[in-house]
Amino acid sequence: MKKILIFALLLLVVSCTSAPRQAEDKASKREVDIMNIESSDLGETVPEKFTCDGEDISPSLNWSEAPEQTKSFAILVHDPDAPAGDWIHWMIYNIPKEKTSISQGEVPGEQVNNDFGKKEYRGPCPPSGTHRYFFIVYALDTETLEISDKEDFSKKMQEHSLAKAELISEYGR
Repeated sequence: MKKILIFALLLLVVSCTSAPRQAEDKASKREVDIMNIESSDLGETVPEKFTCDGEDISPSLNWSEAPEQTKSFAILVHDPDAPAGDWIHWMIYNIPKEKTSISQGEVPGEQVNNDFGKKEYRGPCPPSGTHRYFFIVYALDTETLEISDKEDFSKKMQEHSLAKAELISEYGR
């Protein structure tokens, strides 16, 4: 009986000490609104023009429904199906809040080195098979950011995102 009572007390102590941590974890995860995104260049598949097999230029993107308090935008293009894990193709930030679209090949902000070791856009280039490519626009609560690398980009998007828009397109070889 004594062992059961000690075990019950131990469970109570553990559950009480983990409750604040769980609340803290939930509080640190920021809820973001959903914006609209579209592209006249992208459909279910990424046209060759925007890949390493073509001109390798960024496609046009248009977004809307950003929250009023938006102060800037950022764009991420990544391939979650890459053999090495999530592969970053483009990260651009400090896009002015007045900007709600980019045209083909346009660079309206500052860029971060991608997983190709380049700052500029690098289009889909799967080694084999068909991969999904996520084109994400973030509405941010700050006008300017200082970003050093992809981990910092990810962290700052989590900290400053008010809303995001996501377009998924595939490309295969």
